[in-house]
Amino acid sequence: MEQEMDLFDVESIKEGTKEDYEKDNEYLGPAYGSEEWNDYVMSQFHSGELFDGNPTCAGLRRVSEELLGTIISSRPAQVWPATDSDGPGRATVVFEIVIDWMDSGQLKTFADVADVWHGNTDDLFCAHPVATASTRAEGRALRKALKVKCLAAEELAKKDIASIVRQTVQKPTDGEWREDDPISNPQINFIDAKCKQLDIDVMAFINSGENSYESVQDVSKETASKMLGLLNEYQTKNKSIPKEVEGYQPNWR
Repeated sequence: MEQEMDLFDVESIKEGTKEDYEKDNEYLGPAYGSEEWNDYVMSQFHSGELFDGNPTCAGLRRVSEELLGTIISSRPAQVWPATDSDGPGRATVVFEIVIDWMDSGQLKTFADVADVWHGNTDDLFCAHPVATASTRAEGRALRKALKVKCLAAEELAKKDIASIVRQTVQKPTDGEWREDDPISNPQINFIDAKCKQLDIDVMAFINSGENSYESVQDVSKETASKMLGLLNEYQTKNKSIPKEVEGYQPNWR
């Protein structure tokens, strides 16, 4: 009889432990989308996941899984790569995430779009427009899921974007390609970004061919296009980078 009572007591302890666990782990935060929700979500990011108060895409991903449920799918749904031979061009990506909502088995899908071009992205990231657009679009989709009132860190740029857009609008073009036209600003920015990435001296590189240039502005649009092609070959290792052009100089302009 004593043994049966002991067994009964053990089961009671187990049941109590389970109930205590569920009670201790009960969600006590504000309601999803409520007035207090934004501040609560922002308090969940680690300091290393914030840049000037804006969460990184990796941080958004982690917090989304903690608060909303497991992300079961995360992918670019549509991609429009850059097709501009005049430089890095503009790339656009639609990114989609699917969340097992509160791990309940109910699936919710969130998607958003982002584009990247030299006017809204720092030069180094312009070299990879599709990848940068994908990260930005993912950050936007995660922001939408979390209902936070901030930008993702990857959406920010150090450039004066408004000024660049105004200058672009003020310079209409008939759209025709003229080989003898001087090198364009997007081409210059792309050459600089690629040279920085590959640790190449920009001025040494542009003067490594048949012609000599005192300034990058003296390069024609056609020649710049060929230079971009050569830099791509260096990047893919189809050609070796000559020793005489090695060593990026940040103050070359």
